[in-house]
Amino acid sequence: MTVISTEGEAKSSGESVLRLVWRVSILVLVALVVFLAWLVRTGELYASNSDFAYYIGLVGGLLMLALLLYPLRKRIPSWERLGKMESWFKYHMVAGIVGPLLVLFHSTFRTGSLNGAAALYSMLLVAISGVMGRFIYRRIHRGLYGKKLTLEDVAVLMAECAIHVRSIYALQPDIEPRLKAFRDMAFDQTGSTLYRVWRFMTLHWKSRRLSREVRADAKNGLVRQFKEQGGSRRDVIMNYRLAKDQIDRYLDSIVMASQLSVWELLFSYWHIIHIPFLYLLVFSGVVHVVAVHMY
Repeated sequence: MTVISTEGEAKSSGESVLRLVWRVSILVLVALVVFLAWLVRTGELYASNSDFAYYIGLVGGLLMLALLLYPLRKRIPSWERLGKMESWFKYHMVAGIVGPLLVLFHSTFRTGSLNGAAALYSMLLVAISGVMGRFIYRRIHRGLYGKKLTLEDVAVLMAECAIHVRSIYALQPDIEPRLKAFRDMAFDQTGSTLYRVWRFMTLHWKSRRLSREVRADAKNGLVRQFKEQGGSRRDVIMNYRLAKDQIDRYLDSIVMASQLSVWELLFSYWHIIHIPFLYLLVFSGVVHVVAVHMY
């Protein structure tokens, strides 16, 4: 079975079409959820005190409570026989999305009581924190569920990319110094704290801009070679695609290597914040359930 990746450049026209279908499907699903949320908010489908609202709230609450199973799976050795961490992580992400959605639909997007508001806002804190954690996670791991990157890993990757990218230096005299200047800037430790924070936040965008500029120069160089030396247009296209891939990989490796330690630090801080949010959610959820059934 062919695995269609949603990361990087598409490797074929078929993969491009499937990526488009996937993105359109996501947009349609989001639009449908938003439309249903509007109907629920206006009271067209059900009331917040109806049996249906109660049961979807119960399912959503159980899913949110089941989020605790993932950290338990990581820390209890005897649970290793219950499945791979990758499968547990997938479940953790799905439950972390579906659970809050069901709770929001249960509340009909209103907070009618103090305990309900506390449970709802605690859930939103956990959901937002989870999205932020997933964003940071992808910066320090290979792919969606890959192993954690180390400084040695990214150093080797950057060295390999640096060797491959040398093949395009002859296409334009200023390509090499521009790439070197970007690398020096990425690893520069001088400047104020505010400047370094700004550079960290904008480095990826700067790498994309430089990549477009260098790719355009490489393309012009290949076209010039074709006019001077002849050959086939197919070779020009293939060489450009290779040069494009080498440029992108090299710049991405620079960004990854220069930012890895910062992402690791942010991920450690995220853990400190996320876990208390999760405990707060469990506590407020239990209080809300007890209050609903007592009163």
